[in-house]
Formats: sequence, C-alpha cells, structure tokens
Amino acid sequence: MIVTEFHRESHKKVLECWLYRLIYDPMNSQITIREAVVTDFQFVVGLMNDALGPFYGGDHAAHAERIFNTHTSGGHDRLGFFSHEQKMFIAEKDGEPAGIVHVVGKRQGTYKISPLIVAQKFRSKSGIGSRLLNYAESYAKGKGARQIYCTVALQNTSAFQFFLRKGYTVAGRSDSHYKQGITESMLYKFFVSKDYEELFDRPHISVLPCSPQDEAQVRVLLLEVLPKHFDGIDDSWVTALFSGYRRSDLKNINDKYKLIYVATDRQNQVLGVAGATPKKGEPIKLMPFIAKSLPAFSAMLADLPFALKCFGHKLYLHTSPTAGETVALQQNGWRLDAALPEAYHPDVVTQQWSLDIMGDNVMRIMRLKQRFLDQVRKGEKTLEVRVGYPQIKSIRLGERIRLMSRTETQDVSVKGIRDYAGFQDMLAHEKGERVVPGLRHDELLRLLQEIYPPSKEHLGVIVLEIEPVQILHGSPVLSGQS
Repeated sequence: MIVTEFHRESHKKVLECWLYRLIYDPMNSQITIREAVVTDFQFVVGLMNDALGPFYGGDHAAHAERIFNTHTSGGHDRLGFFSHEQKMFIAEKDGEPAGIVHVVGKRQGTYKISPLIVAQKFRSKSGIGSRLLNYAESYAKGKGARQIYCTVALQNTSAFQFFLRKGYTVAGRSDSHYKQGITESMLYKFFVSKDYEELFDRPHISVLPCSPQDEAQVRVLLLEVLPKHFDGIDDSWVTALFSGYRRSDLKNINDKYKLIYVATDRQNQVLGVAGATPKKGEPIKLMPFIAKSLPAFSAMLADLPFALKCFGHKLYLHTSPTAGETVALQQNGWRLDAALPEAYHPDVVTQQWSLDIMGDNVMRIMRLKQRFLDQVRKGEKTLEVRVGYPQIKSIRLGERIRLMSRTETQDVSVKGIRDYAGFQDMLAHEKGERVVPGLRHDELLRLLQEIYPPSKEHLGVIVLEIEPVQILHGSPVLSGQS
C-alpha cells in the first residue's frame, strides 16, 4: 500500500481540531472531529470491513484503501466519473477514534455521504453519529452544495431511522442492490434558502370536504389546470364528477361514487382539488389531484390519508408531478409505482404513486411552523388552538396526533379537549404562554385572528392539551458505499 501524506498535515489537523471544539463543542470538548491522517488507516479499514459486511458485498478492505488514499493524497478523485473530491473525517472521544464519515463532492453541486460509521463501543453513546453527520452537512454547505444524499440498507434499521430523524427524505428503494437479499434505500436532504422552504409551508390552508359554495371555484380550477395533463377534460366531465359526489351518501362501489376534497385558504379561495374513488378490493384512486401551489399540494398529501382511512387500505394517484411535487410526495411517504407514457395525454408521462393507509402509523396530522414544533418538544407549548372544523371536533381524548413541520415530525397525545365560543372567551380561561410562549395576551389574540378570520372563528374554538410522545431509536451504524 502506498499512502502519501497531505502537505502541512499535522499543523492543519491540530488547528482544525481546536476550531471544531470552539465552534461545535464548546461545552464538551472531549469529542473532536478532524480530517483523517495516515495513522488512521488501520482504524478505517477495520471499521469499514466490520460494519459494511452484513449489508454490502465486495472487498471492503480494498474499498477503504481506495477512498482513504484518495483523501490523504489531497482529496482529488482521479477515478470518479462524476465526483471531484473525496474527504474523510474522524471523530475522537477522549483521544480515541470513535467513528468516520466520508463525503464525496459531485460535479452536479451535490455531496454524498459514503459511508458514515460509528465504532461499536460508541454506538448509542455521546451522540457521535449526530456530530459526524452535522459536520459532513456543514462541510457540504460550505462548498455550496444544494443537496446531500446517501444510501442505507433498509435492514440496517438503526441507521435508516437515524437519517429519517435528521430530516432526510426517502427517494426510493432497490432490492438486492449491493448484496443479495438486502434492500438499499436512497435518502436525500436539501440545503435550501428560507424562501424555498416556505414553499412547503401551509399558510393556514385547510383541507375539507367540498361544499356547494366551493363548486364554482373547483370547476374553474379543474378546467384551467387538468387539460394540460389529461385529454378529454371539459365542462361535461366536471359535471359528471359532481354527479358522482352527490352519490357519495349511498357508499355503493358499483355506483362509482366520488369523494371531493378542497384545499382552501383563510379567504375560502380554493387552491387545490382531490377527487377520491373507492374501488373494489378497497384501494382508493385519487384523480383529479391538482393544486395551484406547492403548500396546497402538500397539505392534501398530508391530510387525506387519515380522512380516507375508513374507506380503504391504500391510496393511489395518477399525476405528472413537478420537482417540488415529487419532493412533497416523497416527504409524505408516497412511493412511485409506475411510469405510464402517453396514458392520458400525448407526450406526457403519467406517474402512479401509492400510499398504504392501514395500521396505526397513519394518524391525524397537524402542520406547525418549526419554531412551534420545537416548543412542543421542549414542553413549553402544551396547548394547540384550532377552530371547530368537523375533523377537529372529531378528535378524542387519548388520540395520538402527528405534528409536522416541513421536514420534521413529533407525535403527541391529547390529554384534554376544551371548547370555547371564540378567542376572547378562550383567553379568559387559558394561559396564553401555553399556546405561544413569549407572546402577550393582545399579541396572541391578534395572531389568532390573523390566522382565522371571523367566518372561521364563528365555528367555535377548540383547545387541545397535548403531551409529546417519546420514541426511542438506536444510533447509526453506517450509510452506503461510494
């Protein structure tokens, strides 16, 4: 083996260790992260050989030697077709090597984690996996990357759950990809500006059954958007859709009845439409499924599974999604089943996506801003205030609800439910700091009235007393191969 030492290596690594301690670990300096050096070779080879074996085929020692030599030779990848650099970092605890993360910079402006491994004796201790991942993400961001990704064996449950908790989205899966009998999952995370993140937020969008007052707007939206992707859409088609909706009280599959839901804003403007048709065998087809905005599209994806759970075991939809809609589908757990070229329109590839809705994992979802979700986790925000939509009034004591920001979730249990005529009445009996910590009474009242206009407040005010549900997970072992 030939290993070349990086120039000015020792001084540089000492400086980087102290910088890391100062920036990332001011209170707990016994954990450090630094670039790998030549003396780390045996540790890296042994760690990769032991950890990769159960989930990946191939010569792991040779793999380790190749990426290690590339890093210590300056990080320039002379063999990679799409990659332009490879960097390896070592986590130490009390001076002992405890884990590694290797990142690969791609020419397309993305970075791959390949692999991340925590040594056996340090797993589930000290948060070393989280520290390595944060370091890798910070490094990639510093290089201007727009996205970071990895692949993880689905059978490696602790690592897979680790990346999900860190905000990574599952892009897809491949059976027997790197090893027979092992399913490899692909995950990614965007590095995006705040403005882009807000495209996924729901600025007070509600998903409700279509009312007679919505039908005119629904007709306009369908005729405006749907013909771009589906031939044969005209006024008579929309009329037939509403006719099916009016047969929904019969609940007879052979009558081909429809359920129609709309995504509306505070001004009751229709931003999205979803038509649901229960089928024989209990799948439910969603078509149409269209929205004017990404927040409305995401809101329907999040809310409809629970609303439709009593009608079948599986949802599927036919759509031609944009890149943003694809992200929303993946973040909400939908899977791509098929690509159907020209099935509905010449030169348009229609995709079928599906979501299983059986089991306890499909629960009621409520969207929150990230700062409110953080306050719930800390036990600072213990009350959630909503207006009396029928689906809110159906909440029961003890029910488990999933709170969701754009990229994170937190399950809570409902410990109390209280009804009030309006916001003033509610604030006369409830402590405002439990609703939004840090706001005065008048500020909280103003905020609630901005979110819910008088026509919504008139439905009544529901206060949910909530408590976070703690879910225990393991620590990561590894992620992917290069």
